[in-house]
Amino acid sequence: MIFRQLNPHACRTYLVGARGSSGIVLIDPVLEHVAEYLELLDRDQLRLSQVIDTHTHADHISGGAALSDQTGCEYLMHTSAPSQCVTSRLTDGFEFKIGSIPIKVMDTPGHSKDSISLIFPDRILTGDVLFLDDGGAGRDDLPGGDPGEHWDSLQRILGLPDHFVVYPAHDYRDRQPSSLGEQKKYNPHLKAQTKSEYVEYVDELMLGPADWMKDVVQANYACARDPNAAWIPLDVAACEVKGTLDQGVNGQQVEEISAEELKRRLDGDRAPVLLDVRESKELHGEWGHLLGIEHLPIGALSGHLPDLERHKDKQIVTICRTGGRSHTAAQILMQAGFDQVYSLGGGMRAWKRAGYPIDYKW
Repeated sequence: MIFRQLNPHACRTYLVGARGSSGIVLIDPVLEHVAEYLELLDRDQLRLSQVIDTHTHADHISGGAALSDQTGCEYLMHTSAPSQCVTSRLTDGFEFKIGSIPIKVMDTPGHSKDSISLIFPDRILTGDVLFLDDGGAGRDDLPGGDPGEHWDSLQRILGLPDHFVVYPAHDYRDRQPSSLGEQKKYNPHLKAQTKSEYVEYVDELMLGPADWMKDVVQANYACARDPNAAWIPLDVAACEVKGTLDQGVNGQQVEEISAEELKRRLDGDRAPVLLDVRESKELHGEWGHLLGIEHLPIGALSGHLPDLERHKDKQIVTICRTGGRSHTAAQILMQAGFDQVYSLGGGMRAWKRAGYPIDYKW
């Protein structure tokens, strides 16, 4: 088998072919590199027979439409992909060959409705449904994303042989492809948990997509051939769950405060600022909220830091449902120079279980 990863950055494009056959397939090509792909094909006397996108991308514009225009190759995506320039539609279980190499399509929605994985005899190209090691997987808060469907897809992948090597559509930290068996040990998205536990875990990590990612999705829906059809920042780990965070945020070490300690401080002379970073609907939902909170959803926090400058010399306690989003919010504040920041350990769940006062009106 001929198998190469072509791109110098986080977006992975795979060239696959059979030795002795000139026909090859490009998987997840990037528009800005189309000229380089064509030069490689010409130099190595290869014929591009097919281009496949594993899903509608949100961090780069696909080169599929341009390559199909310029070479006459087939352009393949899942049957639910919104793109209208796709020439053939793929369905779950469909099998085809590149030369003598068999490939099977597996529906793996979750990151997007049209996500597929491609199963080879000894490896799996997972698109964004599974990344490597601590990279976890692609985010589920883009159009069509669904954590519950993502869990279902991961169960299908977990049923594959452990020796299969995982090749994702993105990697941002020079992680190396390894076996599915290794990923079961080290990838947090594959740890044993129920569907409801997984959904809660993912919901607590999600920050909300950056506006520019929505523009990229729309450009891919429209089969853009212009690399400037949407603005895309450089070197951003955008498709990972916390990928739109500024550089350095994830390195901040956050101190947690227990519900008991927070109650003690609230009853004292200098009560801390309470910053709830959940969505508005959650404030009057099952877990309610603390009295006297300020509210700023986690997805909007980075863009509204100036609104919190008046609290820079005060203690701030960030709050969410179980502590995931509040931990990230504390990291964002610390990176911005707030130096008295704590995250409520266990979130509103811990506060409610301790029997402390809760308000449901918002």
